[in-house]
Amino acid sequence: MKKVVKFGGSSLASAAQFEKAGTIIKKDDSRRYVVPSAPGKRTPNDTKVTDMLYSCYGQAIIEEEFEEQLKEIKARYKGIIKGLKLDLSLDAEFKIIEENFSKKVGRDYAASRGEYLNGIIMAAYLGYEFIDAAEIIVFDEAGEFDAFSTDKLLSERLAETERAVIPGFYGAMPNGKIKT
Repeated sequence: MKKVVKFGGSSLASAAQFEKAGTIIKKDDSRRYVVPSAPGKRTPNDTKVTDMLYSCYGQAIIEEEFEEQLKEIKARYKGIIKGLKLDLSLDAEFKIIEENFSKKVGRDYAASRGEYLNGIIMAAYLGYEFIDAAEIIVFDEAGEFDAFSTDKLLSERLAETERAVIPGFYGAMPNGKIKT
């Protein structure tokens, strides 16, 4: 049996929470596919990363300075990476995010980056393959979820993948644009 496990934002808000999730995953060898959310609140007064990304992108849309906000988001991820003692850098990913925010590629793209980045970290932490949801979750031209195409792509990809981390919350349109 192959199991898919999903972890919400509060379950992946910090390195300590990642470690708890990792313990849960490793307790059952049939837990082969992991769907992570973006980091949630670490404390009641904290801000979820998705909300931080929306705010940051909002600044980009009105052509206000957003780089400082992006640095705060990057610091959240660096804290998780450092806490997990991973040899991993998301610098290249943040450079792409900054460029895409400047190009105003869309709120769905902005929102999806939390899951995307947490997926990269979770895959590195577990030693699993990372699969970008945009490669296997499909929406049609009208923005409707295409279950048939998604099932086909996902089945083909997972048939050759023993263990993987696949972010939730988003996929891609036929033109490659991210859709939540």
